[in-house]
Amino acid sequence: MRRFLFNLFAWTVVGLVAFPLLWTIVTSLKPQTELFRIPPSLLPGEITFEHYRRLLRETRFPTYFANSVVVAVGTTVVVIVVALLGAHSLTRFAYPGRERLAQLVLFTYLLPSVVLVIPLYLLLVEVGVANTLFSLTIAYTTFALPFALWLLRSFMAGIPQDLEAAAMVDGASRMGAFVDVILPQALPGIISTAVFTFILAWNEYLFALVLVNQDTARTLTTGVINMLVTSFHIEWSLLMAASVMMSVPIIIVFAFLQKHLTRGFGAGGVKG
Repeated sequence: MRRFLFNLFAWTVVGLVAFPLLWTIVTSLKPQTELFRIPPSLLPGEITFEHYRRLLRETRFPTYFANSVVVAVGTTVVVIVVALLGAHSLTRFAYPGRERLAQLVLFTYLLPSVVLVIPLYLLLVEVGVANTLFSLTIAYTTFALPFALWLLRSFMAGIPQDLEAAAMVDGASRMGAFVDVILPQALPGIISTAVFTFILAWNEYLFALVLVNQDTARTLTTGVINMLVTSFHIEWSLLMAASVMMSVPIIIVFAFLQKHLTRGFGAGGVKG
């Protein structure tokens, strides 16, 4: 009975959490005439993909989608490369102020992003890269890098230094030992950090709203709202279809990388 009640509670929670996504998918497949039917129907009487066709052919959604992919992937690559080198420095080299530097990096992550919007916008305008995808990549890197660096630092600290020392004794250079020994051991941390960074850049709204005003450079979070939501009308059918399409990359990322999101490759790497 205890197991039954626990399973019932667990499935109830899963159903409550998954219901909005299910309703979004069902609504995107309903004909226009069924969207405002009273009482509403859980399942569509007739399945149609007309809303997806209109979204892809009659709107700027493909442009926004491509922009989001470019910004999210670019931010993830930059953050992972810089955070890996920084985490390796904080865990493998001894120099004055190392712990203070690590604490300062974490402190910068605690600052609310709204504090950085105006200074960052003025800086990007002064440099001449405002209203571009490059400006969004820089902005997302500023608040994703501190947490990524701190997260990778904990993974790097858990990798035995004996592995790297043994590789260097065998003739490997410092960079060779880093690439051949440290990176494979830190792979779960790298993937976890990359997923976090990608989702952060994919879903970000505030910086995308303030830093980009040109329609061709908008991302999905601001482009879809600007395109489908007005003061007098909301395109619910296209908005539901866009929401489903925006969720696809995140679902794909988790589907292929979920087995790597646990830590453990470095455990047991050294015997004795």
